[in-house]
Amino acid sequence: MTFHQPQKLKTIADLIGAKMIGDENFEVLGTNEIHRVKAGEIVFVNHPKYYDKALNSGATIILIDKEVACPQGKVLLVSEDPFGDFNKINTHFTRISNFTEELHDVEIGEGTRIHPSAVLGNHVKIGNNCHIFPNVVIGDRTVIGDNVIIQSNTVLGGDAFYYRKLNGNFDRLISVGNVIVENNVEIGNACTIDRGVTDSTIIGEGSVLDNQIQIGHDTVIGKKCLIASQVGIAGCCNIGDEVTIWGQVGMASGNSIASGSVILGKTGVNRNLEKGTYIGMFAEDFKTYLKKEVKLRNLK
Repeated sequence: MTFHQPQKLKTIADLIGAKMIGDENFEVLGTNEIHRVKAGEIVFVNHPKYYDKALNSGATIILIDKEVACPQGKVLLVSEDPFGDFNKINTHFTRISNFTEELHDVEIGEGTRIHPSAVLGNHVKIGNNCHIFPNVVIGDRTVIGDNVIIQSNTVLGGDAFYYRKLNGNFDRLISVGNVIVENNVEIGNACTIDRGVTDSTIIGEGSVLDNQIQIGHDTVIGKKCLIASQVGIAGCCNIGDEVTIWGQVGMASGNSIASGSVILGKTGVNRNLEKGTYIGMFAEDFKTYLKKEVKLRNLK
């Protein structure tokens, strides 16, 4: 999430009551989740297991629950509750409406048809010659390109599935990112595409999604991908261009699939995959799988 204008470190520290380590005038451009964070942005960490990952990430402002040695060129915000304070920062700089307010700042292009039963959030942009079917829900800050088809009962921009356990209950990390659907995309019926926690969930130009597909927060789908029914893709995944994913594939968070790959039905993706064709519970190379099957069947 990028602030409307840069902030000073002291401003953020005062907002959340955190201790500063570093120049109080250090420029802060926004916040981001660890998988997408860049220079000028805040990332949070609240467990020693992940200190090194956060401190060595692209972030230059680390919101942390313990005072530690600060890497050169970076600053720290020391907080008793980094998770909660991350939410506080994000909601301070991003308006959360969740369909409770009257529409404002909605842009709809020429030739676009939207069924009266569709529901649009605030700050939504829809391009030219799109077709939005009945009962579609388009959440706040969603951006849709030209010539996009979104079929019935699909939801763009739902909350990310991102929680911590606190006092025996689940506490949500509030999603202030968005969904971007590029030009010439088709999305089938009853799909759910979560908005980014702090960045964008992106569906690349020319991609086609079948019915009943779930795509998690901050995931990037490349251009001209083909995704079949009942695929579930967790958050922060990266899928290259012209990838084909067949029915009921499940993909764990934070993994990548190289451009041009084919993932056959019911495959489980639990690691990064180079270009190839894969099948099986742990995404095995398809040719290797076939050779193994032949050997097993020839056993006497």
